Amino acid sequence: MKGKHVAFLIIAVLLADQALKFYIKTNFYLGEEHNVIGNWFRLHFVENEGMAWGWQFGGDFGKIILTLFRLVAVVFGTFYLRNIVRKKYHKGFIVCAALIYSGALGNLLDSMFYGLIFSNSEQFLVAQFLPAEGGYTSFLHGKVVDMLYFPIIQNAHYPSWFPFWGGEEFEFFRPVFNLADFSISTGVIALLVWQKKFFPKHEDAVNATVETGAIVDDKAQVL
Repeated sequence: MKGKHVAFLIIAVLLADQALKFYIKTNFYLGEEHNVIGNWFRLHFVENEGMAWGWQFGGDFGKIILTLFRLVAVVFGTFYLRNIVRKKYHKGFIVCAALIYSGALGNLLDSMFYGLIFSNSEQFLVAQFLPAEGGYTSFLHGKVVDMLYFPIIQNAHYPSWFPFWGGEEFEFFRPVFNLADFSISTGVIALLVWQKKFFPKHEDAVNATVETGAIVDDKAQVL
C-alpha cells in the first residue's frame, strides 16, 4: 500500500470528522437532538473532556495528561505509519493503523484548538466560531464534540431476577460518540478479528516438505 493512499484515507477521515463536529458545534445548542432515521439513529450534541465514547479521566489535570498522551501517540504514530508503509506490511494492517491514527488525531484537534476558536456551548445557546471575546478555554483544554447516538433498544427493562439492575430501565446502545471514536474502534476491532491474516505464522518445520538424500525403506525408524 502506497503512502499517498494512506494519506488520502487519513485526510478523508479527518475532514469528515471535523466537518461534522464544526456543523454540530455551530448549529446545535448543548443537548439538542434530532432524529435522522426513525428513533434509533439520532444526532445528539454533547461534549466531553475525557476519553472516547464520553468516558471521563481525572478532571482538569487528567484532561491535560490525556491531551498530551494523544499528542505523543499521534507523533509516534506518524513515524510508525511511515515505517510500516516502507516495509510493505499487510495492506489490512496498514488500513487499521491509519484508522486508529486518524481517529486519535481528530479528537486531539478538538482538545487542542476548540477551546480557542469557539465560544462555549450551553443549553439553548449555540456556540460562535471565532468569537470577538475569544474562546471558552485555553490551549489543550478544549472539549471533544460528540453527536452520533444509536439507541437501538429503548424503553426496555431488565428482568426482575437480573442481578444488581433487576427491573431498571435498559437501553442499547447508550453512548454518544463521533466519527473519530468510530474510526478508532473500527481499526482496533478489525485488528483483533483479522490479526492472524495480517500476521500469518510460518508452518512448523515438521509440516514442511524437506528433500533429503536418505534412503527410505521398511526398516527405517523414525525418532
